[in-house]
Amino acid sequence: MASATNWSNSNPFSLLTLLLLLSPLFHSTTASNPTDPTPTPWPHQFHSILFMNRTGNLQVVDLWYDWPNGRNFNIIQAQLGKLKYDLEWNNGTSYIYTLDSDKECRVLHFEVGILRPDWLDGANYLGQRYMDGFLCNVWEKVDFIWYYEDVETKRPVYWEFYTGFKGHVMTFEVGKVLEDSQWQAPVYCFKKAEEEKTYLFQSMADLVPSGGDLVRGPINTSLQL
Repeated sequence: MASATNWSNSNPFSLLTLLLLLSPLFHSTTASNPTDPTPTPWPHQFHSILFMNRTGNLQVVDLWYDWPNGRNFNIIQAQLGKLKYDLEWNNGTSYIYTLDSDKECRVLHFEVGILRPDWLDGANYLGQRYMDGFLCNVWEKVDFIWYYEDVETKRPVYWEFYTGFKGHVMTFEVGKVLEDSQWQAPVYCFKKAEEEKTYLFQSMADLVPSGGDLVRGPINTSLQL
């Protein structure tokens, strides 16, 4: 069974978790040219397969977004690695776990819930560029994410984070919903465990742009290993 240190260091934060941790930044808007196109709000429910690459660290992410029910689910397969599950709720609780014999689970408590469908409001329009063979409108938000949307279909095509994470959208199924029975974290995530408190700047120092008071307050982290 993995130690707490190994589990923490080896666990990949999902694309949506990165956005979640910096969501206070995305609530602000900036002035934009009224003639510029605006990003299409996310559908309230969708399913998407993402191919993620960070300098050779490859992942396939099976993403389920369900705004009406206040939940978001990332099933993350690292190349030749463990299959991990990142289940996020709008009450600020996230469960990151495996379903193998190790029964690993990490419970995170954030001050904010999942991303709103309009989280890209106020993004800075950069014009049109080709990406993966698609002509896209491109926006940048808070010098953290660059978002490419197909001009014709309005579907997301590609996301890039300042950290080097690059996400290629392979499928995007609007209205596709995962069965309720699949949204249940395993029982070992709920067993009593020693609760640790750590501050966001300590946990995400390598992910957050420097020079700003981005969030306030601690994250409560419970580990059950």
